[in-house]
Amino acid sequence: MIERTREEVRVAATRRLLRSAPREALGVVTDVAGRLLRTTSAEVALVTDVRHTVVAAGEATARVGTTTERAASLCDLVVRGSTPLTVPDAVHDGRVRDLAVVRTGVLGSYLGVPLVADDGTVVGSLCVHQHDARAWTPHDTDVLAELAHVATGHLEVAALTEEYRGAQRAAALEGAARAAGIGTWDWNLADGSLVWDDVLLDLFGLTAATFGGTVDSFFSAVHPDDLAHVSEAVDLCVREARTFEAEFRVLRPDSATRWVVSRGKPLTGPDGSVARLIGAVTDLTAVHEGEARLGAVLDTMAVGYLTLDHAWRYTHVNSEAERILGHPRADLLGRTVWDLFPALVGTETERRLRHVARTGEEAAFDTHFPTPLHGSYENRVVPLPDGLGVYLLDITERVAAQRLSERNRERAETLARVASAFTETADAETALVEAARSLVPRHGDWVIASVLDEGQGDWRGRLRDVGAAHRDPGLAGLLEEYRAVRAGAWTEHSAARTALFEGTVTRLTHTRPPDPRGQLAPGRAHDLLTGLAPASTLVLPLRGRGRTRGLLTLVRGAQRPAFTDDDVTELAELTRQIGLGLDNGRLYAEQRGLAEELQLSLLADLPEPDHLHLVARYVAATDGAQIGGDWYDGFVLRDGSTCLVVGDVTGHDRGAAVAMAQVRNVLRGVAHAVGDSPARILRALDRAVHDLAVGTLGTAVLATVEPGPPGTAGPRVLRWSSAGHLPPLLLHADGRAELLDREHDVMLGLNTGFDRHDHTAGLEAGDTVLFYTDGLVERRGEDLDVGLERLRRHAADLVGSTPDALCEALVERLADGREDDVALLVLRVLPADRPRPPGAGPERLPGDLDPLLP
Repeated sequence: MIERTREEVRVAATRRLLRSAPREALGVVTDVAGRLLRTTSAEVALVTDVRHTVVAAGEATARVGTTTERAASLCDLVVRGSTPLTVPDAVHDGRVRDLAVVRTGVLGSYLGVPLVADDGTVVGSLCVHQHDARAWTPHDTDVLAELAHVATGHLEVAALTEEYRGAQRAAALEGAARAAGIGTWDWNLADGSLVWDDVLLDLFGLTAATFGGTVDSFFSAVHPDDLAHVSEAVDLCVREARTFEAEFRVLRPDSATRWVVSRGKPLTGPDGSVARLIGAVTDLTAVHEGEARLGAVLDTMAVGYLTLDHAWRYTHVNSEAERILGHPRADLLGRTVWDLFPALVGTETERRLRHVARTGEEAAFDTHFPTPLHGSYENRVVPLPDGLGVYLLDITERVAAQRLSERNRERAETLARVASAFTETADAETALVEAARSLVPRHGDWVIASVLDEGQGDWRGRLRDVGAAHRDPGLAGLLEEYRAVRAGAWTEHSAARTALFEGTVTRLTHTRPPDPRGQLAPGRAHDLLTGLAPASTLVLPLRGRGRTRGLLTLVRGAQRPAFTDDDVTELAELTRQIGLGLDNGRLYAEQRGLAEELQLSLLADLPEPDHLHLVARYVAATDGAQIGGDWYDGFVLRDGSTCLVVGDVTGHDRGAAVAMAQVRNVLRGVAHAVGDSPARILRALDRAVHDLAVGTLGTAVLATVEPGPPGTAGPRVLRWSSAGHLPPLLLHADGRAELLDREHDVMLGLNTGFDRHDHTAGLEAGDTVLFYTDGLVERRGEDLDVGLERLRRHAADLVGSTPDALCEALVERLADGREDDVALLVLRVLPADRPRPPGAGPERLPGDLDPLLP
């Protein structure tokens, strides 16, 4: 006879267990393993010459019933080593990183413990794993090892049971019975004799000599706490010829206790009564010990676990579930969930539980349990053969943290919207209204934004409600009507006056209908407020730097809780930002107004010379409150020529404005003194700027309009010279728009040694010339030629407009949202043989300018 190798013996033992593996019982073990260790997959694998996936839970469920090569599995390492295998990071673990399941990203970490049969043979592994890396703890290994004991117990009992059922020879049956701890008995009711085989005698710790051979001898070995239900089962079997079945404890003479289950079949005599009972006893001690170990593991885990039978009675409750449910398990076991927690009846929780019980489909959901639990919980409900298993994880703190995080996020978003309103909108009141709207509906159902104008009059006359917003579009019209009449209706004892003059937040709780006394005088405002149905109001002062600039009135209806101290605290930062934004807007507007006023004061009035119409516009940049260096000028020389200039001195501050005024005044003096062409005048200006140490750079285009022959209506001559400036635009009377793009010379202030050149163009009656600065054409990131073409195209569309209308249209179309100042000077040639149009003003000739000139 050839002796089998150790591996062949192991494989044979494994196949024996594999044939009858109890998938349902093992499935509970894998499910518990995955949940206790919080992994994405758990498996029971038996290893013969290949690896068999017997049961699995989680993402590995699809592999149930499949086989893989031993060498391609981590379970093979567990079997070969006969010891737990811990792989925290499979990708970087030299033992397993080349396996396909690791290379493809299916497995990132692994923990497996051996499944050891009763004879000490390692038959497979119980393992858990997941996609990402994980540091396994000794506790994790201990928990999995305990569950492995339970799994092997189920495997052994199932194998023995199957062998018992399928045995065809007495020797095989006897061997299986002995291995499984199954004993047989025969009770003859006629003579009262009870016969036990050797297995059963050994199970009870007796011998043929010490066993009395009667049913009383049997009853004397039953645990006293189980004697009543065993006796009842025996009586029922004898009386009604039913199958006998009972699970109970046995007290052996050596004081050891064993769990057994006994099943018997009644045999009736001729009269139909039971004459004999035969049956068997199976040792369940290992199973009960495994269940006890499993119960101990469940009892120590941080997740609540409970089971319910089909009648909704609690059958198991671990310690964490006791804490969550607020009752000791003694008060829970045997009672129904609906009796203990009637508040759950009719809720989503009841619907989910009944759905799992009806369909057998696992469910996971979060819920907030009402009184008396007062908490939020993550629930996972799984079907069990005898009811439901429910896992409860207390997430009350996590939900509270999420809500706090959400509130902080919403608060930050509101602050960002407020800041954006004041940074992106030049008008402070518009920004205030936008900021107020951002508070609805999160903080209130409706809001009114108010500003307090400067002055000495009564505060009610200076308090203006500038905007409002309502969460209900159907009530927006009513709110707008109320806003229009409310400001003048405040009383001297109102919350608005307190907020304005004391700078304190006022909370109001309204009666139904709202009581006007102390807040609003009787009248239209009060009647409209009744229709808006306020329940709780906050009047919030908007404080700037040392003063209150306005108010926010924030209101909630009866459907929402009244404002609390927490609401006031949360809104404090918002109202502070809004108040500062409103204050900054006021200061900016004041500075901008002063800057524009100063800028315009530095620009001269234009003359109306001989049949020429001059119009100019100066527009400050939208993003600044400083005066700049853009300028225009027009004056008549003593020879009758009209001198026109547009320039741009570098900088946007008071220094640029001062330099611009100096250059303008020097240019006027030089032009009158030199009385020559534009190029010669600019060359003289170069020397003057240098000698007077003006110390600035700039561009300019200087032009003269020379009259035609005396007494004729002939063409005029436009003569100009450019110091690095943009080309003039000539609009011909026939509709053509021509950029007079000629060679230009260096900027002003660079050097006095460069030549400057004149250029000429003829002007007919009806022709228009535009001089302008770069703010009208330049755009950030855009080629200058694109801007010049845009100006030419728009000007051509407006060729029939009056000079004033032309200026207004070009500024509106091209200077909106400008990043730089704009100076625009327009010259229109009027017919010399006709009266001046009324819009061109009176004719002012050179002799009219100064009567002292010779």
